[in-house]
Parts: sequence; structure tokens; C-alpha cells
Amino acid sequence: MHFTPPGASWLNMVERFFRDISDKRIHRDSFTGMAELELAVDLYVAQHNVDPKTFIWTASAPDILAKVTRAKVTLATASP
Repeated sequence: MHFTPPGASWLNMVERFFRDISDKRIHRDSFTGMAELELAVDLYVAQHNVDPKTFIWTASAPDILAKVTRAKVTLATASP
């Protein structure tokens, strides 16, 4: 069984990757067309993949489960 910790899901990592593309490549340039933008993104991804970094979870399973339990209690007692 695999638990995805709240606030640190794989989707957050995807969002960070797109933020980095925006900050480090797209916002630093102007593009005359879609093909030029696509090329810039492709080149960024290729450069990023030259030296990939492995993501390693550091939270323990009991810590994650405790956080999920606290979130459930908070959601159950929250007023609508």
C-alpha cells in the first residue's frame, strides 16, 4: 500500500516542474509562434534530463498516517 502525504503529492512535483519551466525559460524570452515556444520547452526538458535528481521521501509511514488522521479530524469538525 502506498500513501501520498497531504501537501506533498506527486502532483505538487509536477507543478514545481512547470513553475521552473516558466521561471527559468518561458518568462525570460519572447516567442514569435507556437513552434518556437515548443522548441524552447523541449530544449529545457532535454537540458533538465541531462542531470536528473531523484526525489526521496523522508517522512516515515507513521508520521504520514498521523498527519492524515489529523486532517480527517479537522475536516470532520470544520463548519460548512
